[in-house]
Amino acid sequence: MTTLSFRSFMKEHKVMVETELVKQVERLSAPQRLKDSMIYSLEAGGKRIRPLLVFAVLDAFNKSTKIGLQAACSIEMIHTYSLIHDDLPAMDDDDIRRGKPTNHIVFGEANAILAGDALLTQSFSILTQMEDSSVTAEQKLAVIKEISQCAGAEGMVGGQTADMQAEGKQISLEQLEYIHEHKTGKLLTCSVLTGAILAGANEEQKAALTSFSRHLGLAFQIRDDILDIEGNEETIGKPVGSDISNHKNTYPSLLTLKGAKEKLRAEINKAISSLKSLNLKDEQLMSITNLVASRNN
Repeated sequence: MTTLSFRSFMKEHKVMVETELVKQVERLSAPQRLKDSMIYSLEAGGKRIRPLLVFAVLDAFNKSTKIGLQAACSIEMIHTYSLIHDDLPAMDDDDIRRGKPTNHIVFGEANAILAGDALLTQSFSILTQMEDSSVTAEQKLAVIKEISQCAGAEGMVGGQTADMQAEGKQISLEQLEYIHEHKTGKLLTCSVLTGAILAGANEEQKAALTSFSRHLGLAFQIRDDILDIEGNEETIGKPVGSDISNHKNTYPSLLTLKGAKEKLRAEINKAISSLKSLNLKDEQLMSITNLVASRNN
């Protein structure tokens, strides 16, 4: 099988998932304003790291990436709903996301809440559409279990709650890592393990991929914290310095900016080490890892 360059791989799969996301919403029998609100945030941009991880894991196992399309869309819908809700006045109270007015600024707070609710609900409906003959009922169930656990109280939502409770308080590095392993890392882990489940990975391979995704998730958040200090507002698509103004605990605030950069390199190296231990066709996964380490938005 010919290996696509990462640029081609990313472009091809971004188009595939973005087309399917809009199609999934447009076919719903629902009020047009609700669908417009859902699509507005789905089309707001981003690198689609989570769907790309699903596809890259399947590629690493020499499986057709198309079997992961519905699962990738499901995870991206969950991620998008979380961003809509994060931006609300009761949460982070942000007016700009990816260079555009946030959902509640355009559609109103109540409609933004409902758009997030609808995306979360629809994400699980999409999983029932995995109809490729190579995907077994057991694999479907395992994917649903993985996604629901990583998105809910034991994962992303739990991490978001812990993050809010920590605002304005001095917390330890261990507590900060708990927050980010759950708030950010769990959906990345979920993406990697979803690809692994659909690829038929064994338990040893899943364990190594879990380790890879954990370190990648921490690196992702550390880089995010660094960009909040050093980033360009036009490039990252949101105001810089919001973590400080919102009294957020971050890696630079606990470790200094230099210490945060050192920890970023350490986590990336650990992610690469876990990935290399698998001896898979890891070109796309390695490229995503490098993208996380050096991204500017």
